Amino acid sequence: MLANEELFREKDPRLVTNTAMNVFFRITSAWGLKPQEQKVLLGDPPNSTFYKWRNGEGPVLSRDTLERVSYVMGIYKALRVLFPTEEQANAWPRKPNSDFADQSALTVMLGGSITNLADVRRYLDGMRG
Repeated sequence: MLANEELFREKDPRLVTNTAMNVFFRITSAWGLKPQEQKVLLGDPPNSTFYKWRNGEGPVLSRDTLERVSYVMGIYKALRVLFPTEEQANAWPRKPNSDFADQSALTVMLGGSITNLADVRRYLDGMRG
């Protein structure tokens, strides 16, 4: 189980949803993601659900979506540890990376599966040592 998921397990589902989505949208905005890219990272929810979440409404997060948000949070945290400035950390996801066959980490993450998010997270955890 992911550490962030563990924090949310025993909490009020509505509070968890609102907090997780608030954090998710702050992170992905800092990375300069478009709504369609944000949707992919969330598992491609229906437009109505996505925009309700953006407005602080919408259904309680499923386990799958919560896991996706948890990976995004972990990636963000790892980047903040690895890079000395917020600007460098936020720019990294879009930079080509030889360890991802010269694709950016964002391109990998936008593959759409939880495995894609997990791969980037594991890579960064390895970089952190």
